Amino acid sequence: MVIKVFIATQSGSTAIKKKQQDVLGFLEANKIDFKEMDIAANENNRKWMRENVPGEKRPQNGIPLPPQIFNDELYCGDFDAFFNAKEDNGVYAFLGLTPPPGSKEAHQTAIIENGEVTENKAIFENISESEPATDEEPTHQMVDPQDAAGESHKPDNEDEEPVTEEEEEDEEPVTEGEDEADES
Repeated sequence: MVIKVFIATQSGSTAIKKKQQDVLGFLEANKIDFKEMDIAANENNRKWMRENVPGEKRPQNGIPLPPQIFNDELYCGDFDAFFNAKEDNGVYAFLGLTPPPGSKEAHQTAIIENGEVTENKAIFENISESEPATDEEPTHQMVDPQDAAGESHKPDNEDEEPVTEEEEEDEEPVTEGEDEADES
């Protein structure tokens, strides 16, 4: 399978140029094989791209603008769809490719396929971002809800015993007038 990115090398639009650079740069950085298909220099490329973008994916004026991305003959999407997939760590799925082992997307795919998607997915993603990728089975950490809320079970000074409710009642409250009198 070959990823085809339809671009316009002679575009006068800086927005289109930036979008094309973003897609091509991402594919290069992630070592994903692709072909640049120039629609400005090759009329056949332009015609093929326009004919193969599905009708429901075409802009209101009916003429799709580059970059447009295909996996062989299968339409993947335009820049906006690519950008959304990139933000969701789902570019390989967007491109119809298998994510490389050890990648965040491969791990997410494995969790979904095993039916383990839960509310803890976000917690696991935060933990896995700080840990290097390994071939070992991932471990899940359980977080005590009180710890997650910033509450502590231990006293500030571990040598001291925690104050009980009875001891708190025995202590005399300090009023504002007493504080000022002590300071004089």
